[in-house]
Amino acid sequence: MAEEAAQEQRSPTAPRPVRCIVKLGGAAITNKGELESINEESLRSACAQLRQAMSESEGDGAPEKVLGMDWSKRHGDPADPAVDAEWIAGMAGLGLDTNFIVVHGAGSFGHFQASRSGVHKGGLHSTLVKAGFVATRISVTSLNQEIVRALAREGIPSVGMSPFACGWSTSLRKLASANASQIIQSLHAGFVPVLHGDAVLDELLDCTILSGDVIIRHLAQLLSPKYVVFLTDVHGVYDRPPTDPNAVLLKEIEVDGKGSWSVVKPALLQGNNKGVEISVAAHDTTGGMETKILEAAAIARLGIDVYITKAGTEHSLRALKGDVSSDSEDWLGTIIRSSK
Repeated sequence: MAEEAAQEQRSPTAPRPVRCIVKLGGAAITNKGELESINEESLRSACAQLRQAMSESEGDGAPEKVLGMDWSKRHGDPADPAVDAEWIAGMAGLGLDTNFIVVHGAGSFGHFQASRSGVHKGGLHSTLVKAGFVATRISVTSLNQEIVRALAREGIPSVGMSPFACGWSTSLRKLASANASQIIQSLHAGFVPVLHGDAVLDELLDCTILSGDVIIRHLAQLLSPKYVVFLTDVHGVYDRPPTDPNAVLLKEIEVDGKGSWSVVKPALLQGNNKGVEISVAAHDTTGGMETKILEAAAIARLGIDVYITKAGTEHSLRALKGDVSSDSEDWLGTIIRSSK
């Protein structure tokens, strides 16, 4: 059903091919051990790197003046925001390639509310589930606003979009309806859409959780970006939980036409597709790394390279710029690509 919707939404007036879809992992931008706590430093770094990747100017090394677009007063600010309207009006343009889409995870936002109430299991006849649905959406949309504000402070013209509000829905947790017209129109207008994992209605279960990774796969199928980047709190996909001292970083994974995947690098694990251990946090209602790998593999089948790496590092900046290849021995991360 989602595939049919994607075909229907393609049109001759669609914007030029999207350069990149970026997933800001919840574990990278929030403190997952603290309820509704943002990792301010990591988020700020990720947004600054996104601006660098979008910049159309090589620059002379001197710091450039950033057009901040968050003109709202923040809690604790001593004065109202200063807006240099005359300078802004005189600008020829932003000097940014804004043909990016950002999708973020929930991290310490939303998962607690969803798991405590069982929203991901469905059943809106239950008062607990209905209340949890509301609580989950309050939490994830509040994080979405903070991420949009962080991007706006870096001069990135971002607009928040909630899948629920855009009419996205599922059937037995599978994407059934995904209207992307607002996303396409926003790209046309030069905005950067910022979506997130959300609580949505389900045709058979009443409701469930739609993960950001599933959203990215659908958008990749619809808009054919040049590449997709997953920014996480670790350097990529490992053959076992990265906390294990014997964990090995899988540098390159190939996916065949049937969706089966195997390790290409490192050579000692070549051909392996069985020995990768997956761990999912008890409160994670979206499937964690397992969902991430499966969705990344589905994207790679489309002929789109996927880069998974740690946010806020030189490796994440290179990934956001698309400056990664299978020969990049000095790059730390996982490349998932088609075997064709």
